[in-house]
Amino acid sequence: MDLIRADMYQSKKRNQKWKYCVGTGRLGLALQEEYVKHLKQVQEEIGFRYIRGHGLFHDDIGIYQEVEIDGAMQPFYNFTYIDRIFDMFRELKLKPFIELGFMPGKLASGMQTVFYWKGNVTPPKDYQKWADLIQATIEHFIERYGLEEVLTWPFEVWNEPNLTGFWENADQQEYFKLYQITAETIKRIHPDLQVGGPAICGGSDHWVDAFLDFCRDEKVPVDFFSRHAYTSRPPEKTPDYYYQELEPPEDMLEQFKSVRRQIEASDYPGLPFHITEFNTSYSPINPIHDTLLNAAYLAKILVESGDLVDSFSYWTFSDVFEESGVPKSLFHGGFGMIALHQIPKPTYHLYHFFNQLGETEHFRNDQLLITQKQDGTVVVLAWNLAMEKGSGFSTTVSFQLPFETNKPIFRQRKRVTEQFGNAWNVWKQLGRPRFPTQQQIELIKQSAMPIIETEQILSDHLTESIVLEKNEVTLLSYIPVTDETASYPLLNDRQLTSY
Repeated sequence: MDLIRADMYQSKKRNQKWKYCVGTGRLGLALQEEYVKHLKQVQEEIGFRYIRGHGLFHDDIGIYQEVEIDGAMQPFYNFTYIDRIFDMFRELKLKPFIELGFMPGKLASGMQTVFYWKGNVTPPKDYQKWADLIQATIEHFIERYGLEEVLTWPFEVWNEPNLTGFWENADQQEYFKLYQITAETIKRIHPDLQVGGPAICGGSDHWVDAFLDFCRDEKVPVDFFSRHAYTSRPPEKTPDYYYQELEPPEDMLEQFKSVRRQIEASDYPGLPFHITEFNTSYSPINPIHDTLLNAAYLAKILVESGDLVDSFSYWTFSDVFEESGVPKSLFHGGFGMIALHQIPKPTYHLYHFFNQLGETEHFRNDQLLITQKQDGTVVVLAWNLAMEKGSGFSTTVSFQLPFETNKPIFRQRKRVTEQFGNAWNVWKQLGRPRFPTQQQIELIKQSAMPIIETEQILSDHLTESIVLEKNEVTLLSYIPVTDETASYPLLNDRQLTSY
């Protein structure tokens, strides 16, 4: 690769859209201890602003109830569990990006469900009761957390209604009815509350024009557009896994661009555009999510997507997740950045690396992102995506960094490779134990950390040439040093250069 020179820099402020939101399994999982441990770790080391998940109105949260009063069944709204969950989110400095769904069992018009946990995906049998539920829930949030706070919460109507598995018959007109009644109910509570949708998945982008035209024609409020994005091809299925080939990362970026073009060509140019789910595979049992390849693949997407959309939410932060059932092994292809037993995956390290980058971006290309912090520290992210099977595929990246004086520099390199920071590989070497012993868990945890290399160097114009292994993700930090060695005269007099 050609040398990246300092005079090639085009400096600008880095946006933080990559950490705007993160996905979670259904909200009821937030009542589990391990889920909370994972989320605390994510917030301490990465620090997302919003969190989005399914199941606000699922029966395990129990918001919608019916009680018999004077011989008639009347709605009763129970906020015991959702208060506990949202209070915990707020303690961790997270705001909810609220998905309004699925249908409470007692309000559902049919029996169709999705997932192991049976989220009901049929329309309400009584739209007035649905509107009352929306109003009561949001008014409760305002009473508990304050209007000023809730005005910062986006409300997204449903999840992937363009799929028959998530909305009965994928009935577009019925979804538009649900959206209109929901949006108008929300705006009657307060006109500045944010509402949007339709949270469609890829492959149905005719919904983009249809949804925006509907909102225009019927004068239905819409404050943002939401869509999901994955790049996996049809699966080869086994009892334990889905195996799927991936399109190149550019495919996902093109998905973002194409929908943005449709929005800009509509009657709503400039409408905020949120990717409320994205990942490589759409399956929660695809081994790729556990691998180093997943991290290297996503690096370019994290670097470039902030130029195209207003947010993009990784699906999901944790393997405490049950769409396909209770996980059948430690590593099972789950969406999470963190595996069970609080073991970080390579994708977690990618996000943690991103959170250590500087506020100013100097340079980027398909393998490199050069940034700088306010204190002068230069932080570089480099990756080597190689989707081909087999060994080899290492590459060299060369770049130049400017430093004003010939002062000592502390150089640190954190590497995630097949051998280091890759817990999945160690689990394979242990024979893929489904339910590992405590000793095995501890061994895998210890192996899950990136390797760290350090040295002190001298240079006024540092030129680096680093070799990246196949799918390696590396973070390099260059920290100016104030050398106090001369303040130890005894050490200098004795010339203890080895100390």
